[in-house]
Amino acid sequence: MKHKGYSGTVRFDDDDEVFHGEVLGLRDVVTFQGTTVEELKRAFEDSIEDYLDFCKERGEAPDKPFSGKFLMRIEPSLHRQLYELSADEGESLNAWVARRLEDLAKG
Repeated sequence: MKHKGYSGTVRFDDDDEVFHGEVLGLRDVVTFQGTTVEELKRAFEDSIEDYLDFCKERGEAPDKPFSGKFLMRIEPSLHRQLYELSADEGESLNAWVARRLEDLAKG
């Protein structure tokens, strides 16, 4: 689920017959629930709007959806190997790694 760049994850509770969800990537815990898909989607969007309003009222910047940047620490020898592989294929290391991660995510 996505709304304004934020993503949510959902689970179904068999006992209560309700969907429970949480907005991902926030330091704050933002949850939502619904008994139908339509109700769940509406609750997800409402929860994000409430979160943004809450941050505004407190004068705080809301956590932003993922920026697309992440820092990764690896051994220098591996760093060199990956750089050389990317250079052999005529790509920057960032582009080379991103392409391979996309391939992994696609399965």
